[in-house]
Amino acid sequence: MSTEPGQIQGHLEGLILAVMVSGPCHGYEVIRRLTASSGGVFDLPEGTVYPALHRLEKAGALASAWQTVDARKRRVYSITDAGRVRLGERRERWRLFSGAISQVLGAGAGTAEAGGQA
Repeated sequence: MSTEPGQIQGHLEGLILAVMVSGPCHGYEVIRRLTASSGGVFDLPEGTVYPALHRLEKAGALASAWQTVDARKRRVYSITDAGRVRLGERRERWRLFSGAISQVLGAGAGTAEAGGQA
């Protein structure tokens, strides 16, 4: 199962920052890390990930540098201290948001099972 880019709208930057904590990487590696760490659910196209990388760099959350590997140049991104702070904020917001969703969905399920109306 994979997800559509729109399904993670608002969460993509946090997800990218989270996979960047394990070390610098180029854009294709960011995509691979997202796919691997999500068990294949987040298999996102370049056209979704690269603009987010550029936004994060512009915001100071990522830094980048050109590297040459096998005679090919590629941009390698790394998380900055500001990016780590931003990731902490994203994680806290996600914790609160997902907790609220769980409460609502859990409460709805209990009501329906008890014979209440959904």
